[in-house]
Amino acid sequence: MDDSRRCDVLALLESSPTTKICAPMVRYSKLAFRCLVRQYGCDVAYTPMIIADSFLKSQKARDADFTTNDVDRPLIVQFAAKNPEEFASAAEMIAPDADGVDLNCGCPQRWAMQEGYGACLIDEPQLIAEMIREARNRVTVYPFTVSVKIRIHKDIAQTVDFCRQVEQAGASFITVHGRTKLQRCEPVNTEAVRLIKDSLSIPVVHNGDVNSLESMHRLVQETGADGVMAARGILKNPAMFAGHGVDKQVLSNWVSTSMSCDTQFRCFHYHTGKMLESQTPKSERIAYSTLQSTAAVLNYLQVNHDVG
Repeated sequence: MDDSRRCDVLALLESSPTTKICAPMVRYSKLAFRCLVRQYGCDVAYTPMIIADSFLKSQKARDADFTTNDVDRPLIVQFAAKNPEEFASAAEMIAPDADGVDLNCGCPQRWAMQEGYGACLIDEPQLIAEMIREARNRVTVYPFTVSVKIRIHKDIAQTVDFCRQVEQAGASFITVHGRTKLQRCEPVNTEAVRLIKDSLSIPVVHNGDVNSLESMHRLVQETGADGVMAARGILKNPAMFAGHGVDKQVLSNWVSTSMSCDTQFRCFHYHTGKMLESQTPKSERIAYSTLQSTAAVLNYLQVNHDVG
């Protein structure tokens, strides 16, 4: 990447009233969707979580897991890793094409934790600190952030201690999902995020229940966070950060962006369905789910939503 295209994510977090971020979403925060949300007020976007070990070993995995283009900035690549060498090596490899890397310490899925990835790592503060230090030492481009995304412990004092160790190791910022690794739909713990924010000097990003511009403002007020990260909310409404809903123009932009990025059918079908979910009856959603090709989805959009 041309150094003139590099973006300083840390400076953005420190200077912007609220930095608006599209979360890493396995299989779905891919290039086309990132390009779409950037048209609607999203300041920073993450790739889906990438397994660092596979990324390092296989060109095929690299080609499948990571694509970008000239407008895909600022960009943070999230890795799942479980030792300093693989995280640092992955960071070093991706650094020319990204503005930062993030270590996933928040994924609560069973398969991830069984493999030693994700939320189980919040119980390994010394290991995470070493991973941060090693990545910091190996990446020489600037600006370039090294961050961590976490869930909270049942004992929030343990989370504060974890975050302080990560900060001391050189983390640029921390994203906090205000639920434990066992929680799913319970309300996020905004008091915990506020306590973490008040305990650190580096920026803190809030993640969880960011479903609208209104909820974003409320959560920033409650937590004092420097930024917000949306996942499910922005999947349903990519224009969320711009303050309006999914309309014909959003759908048209999604189609043109998807086609220009050669988006695979499965991804195109999924995102389109999520955008239409709140404005279509159940019978229509069932009919949509049976579509088997990009051409069929394009025809559906033209017939039912005058998008073509």
